[in-house]
Amino acid sequence: MEKLQERLNNEFILYPELEDLADRAVDYLSARFPVHFTGPSGVGKTSLALYVASRMNRPLTFLQGNYEMRNEDLIGGMSGYTSNKTVDNFVRSVRKQEEKLTENRVDGRLVRAVKNGHTVVYDEFTRSKPETNNLFLSVVEEGILPLYGIKDEESHIPVHPDFSIIFTSNPEEYVGTYRTQDALQDRMITIDVDTVDERTEAYILKDRTEVSDREAAFIITFMKKIRSKCMENGEVGPGLRSSIMIGSIAQKAKIEINPDNERFQKLIFDIIEFTIHRNLGYKSKEQTRNYLVREMKKLWGGN
Repeated sequence: MEKLQERLNNEFILYPELEDLADRAVDYLSARFPVHFTGPSGVGKTSLALYVASRMNRPLTFLQGNYEMRNEDLIGGMSGYTSNKTVDNFVRSVRKQEEKLTENRVDGRLVRAVKNGHTVVYDEFTRSKPETNNLFLSVVEEGILPLYGIKDEESHIPVHPDFSIIFTSNPEEYVGTYRTQDALQDRMITIDVDTVDERTEAYILKDRTEVSDREAAFIITFMKKIRSKCMENGEVGPGLRSSIMIGSIAQKAKIEINPDNERFQKLIFDIIEFTIHRNLGYKSKEQTRNYLVREMKKLWGGN
């Protein structure tokens, strides 16, 4: 947990609005209510969840939602058998042999977290099937974890009093996500993590990359315009993460941030061309590149 806290302190930009949100989330978790961060891709939901988890001062269990996740991945299951063979040859003419097989069980990550009071971050949980996520209903409501499908004397495990869980998700209209069950949604405190305004994005970009005021404003404004164009087509455009990539690489590789600079153009193409070409539906990559360069030069001239 100390290493996580140190990494977050170095990489996570906690601006005032986000700090207030994190403080509220810690209060809710401390009162034993699950927290759910939802919002578009690239706004920092996972980093925020990890930061809040680090403030709970408990061991962390990280789960990544996916279509193939099953109950066995969360609660564990059988891992084979242990054989115990006894041979009785007390009477020389009589040989008795008895073999006993014992089923071995391995606890899943959720079982270990529930038993030991971990803080769980369940990232993009709506990418898992609803029937898998049904496990969490009993955890957050009744305070027990059912051991479905396990041949054991225990039918469930009581939830440790220090256990807490943070969910994150993208909006339901995103490809590959399932609608959250109403019963589970009703038991969590859902907080929208919105895209920050341009001024805050520029502040974060400067803090992370040390680009100039003009360069930060240019990159952020350009990326916002591209995102807006993608949204007109019902698609998700590049977020702040892409802006940080551009600024960071330009600084470290000593690439002049100028749309007339061929190296800078190639940097833009490498980072966002694939997404823009797919989202805007241009027939050729040349059309996509011409569009990107044209928009960059418009903004640069106006700065």
